[in-house]
Amino acid sequence: MAEHKHGTMDTSVQEQTYEGFIKFSTRFCIFLVFVALFLAVFAT
Repeated sequence: MAEHKHGTMDTSVQEQTYEGFIKFSTRFCIFLVFVALFLAVFAT
């Protein structure tokens, strides 16, 4: 069985995925706020 040493795993891919998810979520929430404001102003 292979020896595992704590803290030696390469997590760069996971970090990039997480950053992408946070960026997408933030932009999507901002978009939803603009859509809500647009509907509040122009909906009849």
